[in-house]
Amino acid sequence: MPSSNEAGTVTGENAPPTRSVDSRPPGGDTPEPRIGDVSESGTGRAPAASAYAHTNGSGPAATASTHAVRVENITKSFGDVHALRGVSFAAARGTVLGILGPNGAGKTTAVKILSTLLRPDSGTAVVAGHDIRKDPAGVRRSIMMTGQYAALDENLSGRENLELFGRLMGLGKSAARKRADALLAEFDLVASGRRPVRQYSGGMRRRVDIACGLVVRPEVVFLDEPTTGLDPRSRQGVWDLVSALKEQGITVLLTTQYLEEADVLSDNIIVIDKGTVIAEGTADELKEKTGGSYCEVVPLDPTQVGRAATALGDLVPPALALSLGGAERLSIPAPEGAATLAEALRRLDAADIALADIGLRRPSLDDVFLSITGHPGRAEQPGDPA
Repeated sequence: MPSSNEAGTVTGENAPPTRSVDSRPPGGDTPEPRIGDVSESGTGRAPAASAYAHTNGSGPAATASTHAVRVENITKSFGDVHALRGVSFAAARGTVLGILGPNGAGKTTAVKILSTLLRPDSGTAVVAGHDIRKDPAGVRRSIMMTGQYAALDENLSGRENLELFGRLMGLGKSAARKRADALLAEFDLVASGRRPVRQYSGGMRRRVDIACGLVVRPEVVFLDEPTTGLDPRSRQGVWDLVSALKEQGITVLLTTQYLEEADVLSDNIIVIDKGTVIAEGTADELKEKTGGSYCEVVPLDPTQVGRAATALGDLVPPALALSLGGAERLSIPAPEGAATLAEALRRLDAADIALADIGLRRPSLDDVFLSITGHPGRAEQPGDPA
């Protein structure tokens, strides 16, 4: 069940999802915060006089930078294990930052530090205008964090969970009920809102879990592998929610084991390996670093790969021509894109080589991941240490 978070209280890998809980006790009806509130400046924060602005710690410090999250040279060790070795990165306001890395890379450690569940050994970070060392309470008031497993009271209905969290956030009874109803409608849960959560599917639980963190609109959302264990339809539903958060000006830091997920959702991606950031950029920029477009040729008869390479002539790099071995296909650089493909097809046709397939390809994030980390595709498996 959602609860108040104090720095350092949860350090286990299966720690429950963290959400911001205001320190004010429940009292009279607080004006209802609206998740879609956006100020004239476009920063995604409501006017300073609103209840939302007070609850989330907005103010001059929060508007001083275009970055919602700024990390500078963070280090963290657990005994002889150096989890983070001088990690630095930034996330602009209203964007999605994807955080990728193989097992034990330090992703979850970084997220726990930014959400004040762990203290760094050195370095600093500012989240929503609040220093994680000097103002951890301000950080917690400005964020929402959810992990792999929904932290809900299964004996309560979805609506009751939302009302409960609203009360914990300082909303009065009437405001909490109105906010719960609004979120149930927004997350397409009206029909099931009065059923016990234990009867919900995995995707429905995830939606309620995220909705609980949005009772009072956060500035930064940390999603730690939010689609782990979900079926494709439920996963798409979470993707839609992430896109909606971005549209509302909320900054999202997304760790994921699905590279396709990072490719689709992220405005920028950082790759962490052995506690350091080893690559950063958009998905397209990272793919370009891997080598750009290439043309893949698959002869109908696999034994004709050698003949195909000969027919392609100078389109095949010498090193590739020498390493074909028993390959059943070959991939050649396509610096001219479609023009390279057309030329390859012309030469193969002239050599009378029948093809099972030929096409212009771009590196996937799986290719990028393997290239820069030496680890295969999926960044992480469920239950692996981070």
